[in-house]
Amino acid sequence: MKGIVFTLLEETIVDEHGMDAWDRILEEAGLDGVYTTLGNYPYEQLVTLLQAAEPVVGYSGRRAQQWFGRRALHRLADRYPELFEPHTSTREFALTLNDVIHPEVRKLYPGAEVPTFALDEDPEDGDLSLRYESERGLCSFAEGLLLGTGDRYGEEIGVQQPRCVHEGDSYCDLVLTVEASTSREAHARG
Repeated sequence: MKGIVFTLLEETIVDEHGMDAWDRILEEAGLDGVYTTLGNYPYEQLVTLLQAAEPVVGYSGRRAQQWFGRRALHRLADRYPELFEPHTSTREFALTLNDVIHPEVRKLYPGAEVPTFALDEDPEDGDLSLRYESERGLCSFAEGLLLGTGDRYGEEIGVQQPRCVHEGDSYCDLVLTVEASTSREAHARG
């Protein structure tokens, strides 16, 4: 897993809870915390860090991954606005994950292993189903990224997981629904 994810976690923890909290998390995780944005690290270290962060952030398990994904999205959008500016909605952005967004991520971070999404649009109710495909099982992190994207575009969205490998299913299915739109500018600052 690319180091940018680890540095985003550190920034989020330090900004919201202080450097002492990050140091306690590293100590609890038994990790040194020396991450660079372009480095490669085992994804298990991210899982370990998030588990150690649970008492600090107030969420546990997959909910902690979701919490982090939502916050990480804002930092990514601030760093790489060119990936977000061409789009006007979460749905529009999500439809470009495989063909535009993830290839751009690979350009920015050579060697990045990104998940793929089998997309299925429901024209009647507007739902978008994203079959999450990754050996890492970080579907809750992906869910958080989608929620953060909704924040970014000023949309109140819902993400349900009717199928999840953590519940014994053979794959994860993230179903995205747009519940309401609000001011894009208000949430873009989020």
